Amino acid sequence: MLKIVNLKKKYNEVLALDGINLQVVPGRVTGFVGPNGCGKSTLIKSILGLVIPDEGEILIDGVNIKNNYEYRSRIGYMPQHPALPENLMVKEIFSLLEDLREQDAPLKNELIELFNLDKYLNMYSNQLSGGTKQKVSIVSALMFNPEVVILDEPTVGLDPLQTIHFKKILQKFISQNKIVILVSHVLSEVEQLVNDMVFMLEGRVRLVTDLNALASEVGSENITQKLEEKILHLLGNV
Repeated sequence: MLKIVNLKKKYNEVLALDGINLQVVPGRVTGFVGPNGCGKSTLIKSILGLVIPDEGEILIDGVNIKNNYEYRSRIGYMPQHPALPENLMVKEIFSLLEDLREQDAPLKNELIELFNLDKYLNMYSNQLSGGTKQKVSIVSALMFNPEVVILDEPTVGLDPLQTIHFKKILQKFISQNKIVILVSHVLSEVEQLVNDMVFMLEGRVRLVTDLNALASEVGSENITQKLEEKILHLLGNV
């Protein structure tokens, strides 16, 4: 389990995180949703160890990640905008990651085949389309079979078939009881991919919704409308 306790982070006079308390349960997809500037990026960077909070704790399986960098080897992270080395071929990017981790990536070949990347392995990243870069970024994040998966806008640029493949691999990770976090601005995508939605606003968690329970309550065809109503209500009370 990923547990966040009273997390606070301030940049000059801006309070980016204002006492975040949250539990991310394994075996479910947790979606982080909220407007720009709500604190999502700061929270993700804090989990990755790229930002040091001013107060509070982040625990993975009960272990505080502060000053404990070994936990990063358990994380697979896909950023919103893939920054691939332009002077490397796709196959060299995957090999570089294996060299850095000093291990072979057990899911590399399976994911390359799933996302039809074989024909791009000998191409340089600056020759790739945006959608193909997105696929390379997904494979890079998942190929080591991480225990904690963090995906930022993962389906942007994917065609419908590749989106179906992405959903299948996501379900595989869920069946293996992984911790999966998905960041998205698109409620319809959240509805399709997420089990628990966390809505953030002004550095705070304002709403946590079990989408399976919500579907039972209002019907699966009405989930997006209900989520929009809840979010508009929160925005109206800021």
